[in-house]
Amino acid sequence: MKHQTLWLSALAALSLAACEPFEGLDGPPNSQLIANVPEAVLAVAGPNQNLNAIRINPADGCYEYMHVGPVETTFLPLRTANGNRICSKPAA
Repeated sequence: MKHQTLWLSALAALSLAACEPFEGLDGPPNSQLIANVPEAVLAVAGPNQNLNAIRINPADGCYEYMHVGPVETTFLPLRTANGNRICSKPAA
């Protein structure tokens, strides 16, 4: 019984840690969506990504798309068909 309680406590702590906000992003997620995504970005974006909900992460200048999963909605890096990240500025 002690092991089960310890395991549940660890799981609860891990779950709460996953709720940390993204660094450098303020306000509700939808407030930072780009209204007019550049055609060049849409042309190189790989399949199976939500191209209707895109924003730029101010921490690294890369595009992110809103992924709606069965448990949570989160932003993931927008990638090309080859798996490369799509950024608005060159990497430093």
